[in-house]
Amino acid sequence: MRPIPAALASLALLVPLATAAACPPQGWDRGELDALKGAGFAGLAEAPREALALGLVDCLGDPDPTLRDGIAYEALATWLRAGPSLSPATREALLETLQARLAATPGAGFEAPFAALVLSEVARTDRVAAWMTPAQRQSVVDAAAAYVEGIRDYRGFIDGEGWRHGVAHGADLLMQLALNPALDKVQLSRLLAAAAAQVAPVGAPPYVHGESERLVRPVLFALQRGLHDEAEWRAWLARVSAPAPMADWSEAYRSEAGLARRHNARVFLLVLYAGLDASGNEALQARVPAVVEALRAVP
Repeated sequence: MRPIPAALASLALLVPLATAAACPPQGWDRGELDALKGAGFAGLAEAPREALALGLVDCLGDPDPTLRDGIAYEALATWLRAGPSLSPATREALLETLQARLAATPGAGFEAPFAALVLSEVARTDRVAAWMTPAQRQSVVDAAAAYVEGIRDYRGFIDGEGWRHGVAHGADLLMQLALNPALDKVQLSRLLAAAAAQVAPVGAPPYVHGESERLVRPVLFALQRGLHDEAEWRAWLARVSAPAPMADWSEAYRSEAGLARRHNARVFLLVLYAGLDASGNEALQARVPAVVEALRAVP
């Protein structure tokens, strides 16, 4: 595997990612990327690793799942979870560019869901060891909430195409943010509102790719902070269990779309019930009765 020249590596740190080379990144071919994966994404010196990390962002939208998911995402996740493997400058570049990709690619492609998934790993580094400014953290909260609320492509896994999984990947981003002790109540409320928007959205199919389970996680971690009282909790549950735009849930039995919404609402509430009940946390377990009432409201 040939190393990236130092001059190219330095240049990659300065050029905005939106103008980066196409996938595979400049200086690499597919065989070299496969070999790097086979080595566990280890063995690169700092400069080529930093440059490749930036270049791989363009692969997050590639139609080949083995390149998009198996190489680009796995490499970035591996390096972001490996302590100092990616520098502060590279993390900041990823933070800025991935947010831009979320906002710029709202359609039906792969790029936005995988940008959300990698951004969740960037957000994780800040909650493990804080490095973002308050303004940067707020920007990620806003970008994550706007992305999740705007999801309209509900495809999960498709044979031959692999994962899109926008709801689940967006939920992972919400989860990493909800776990961050630096977030305040207003920011957590923004994340909870975003999660609620995709619990049982109008037009979504029945969730069968684990979306409900993934949406529950940020809710549990937000509740664990103890910043929302019982009245606020019940108001949030009333939103996710509301039948609107149907007059009531009995209408659900008259259309496929209505049955899908009922399915998604009940599965989410059942998973939420199980998560709270099994948490071993008395404060969380005290939230169970309101969930039981919400389940009764979605017969």
